[in-house]
Amino acid sequence: MKLTRRPKFEAEVATSSLNDIMFFLLLFFLIVATFANPNVIKLMLPKAQSSQTVSKKQVSLSVTADKKYYIDKKAVEFSNLEAELSARQQQIPDLTIVLRTDASLTIQDLVDVLQLGNKLKVKMILATDKGV
Repeated sequence: MKLTRRPKFEAEVATSSLNDIMFFLLLFFLIVATFANPNVIKLMLPKAQSSQTVSKKQVSLSVTADKKYYIDKKAVEFSNLEAELSARQQQIPDLTIVLRTDASLTIQDLVDVLQLGNKLKVKMILATDKGV
């Protein structure tokens, strides 16, 4: 009597469409990540217990840990900072400056920028991260 073996069953997983799905998921998360944080300048903001939002016309002034100044993502030297803020004040009459400074900066660095705002009589708000 001749006995034949049954062919061994091997499970297969069709992964041909998985590459397309992974590509679209990666693309989606990359696009969403760029919209989630509109401020490209990376700063570690100081913490505060409460926060308040501002709805007026505002300009973002960022100061990095290595004392580089940015007005709305445009690099500005400290010596030209007053002239740039004055020009923005001429364009926007009710100007509010959102001051985003790195938490590692000294108080004197913050006071130097605040004195420029006081000299120009511009409203300045210090941006903070919400504390835990």
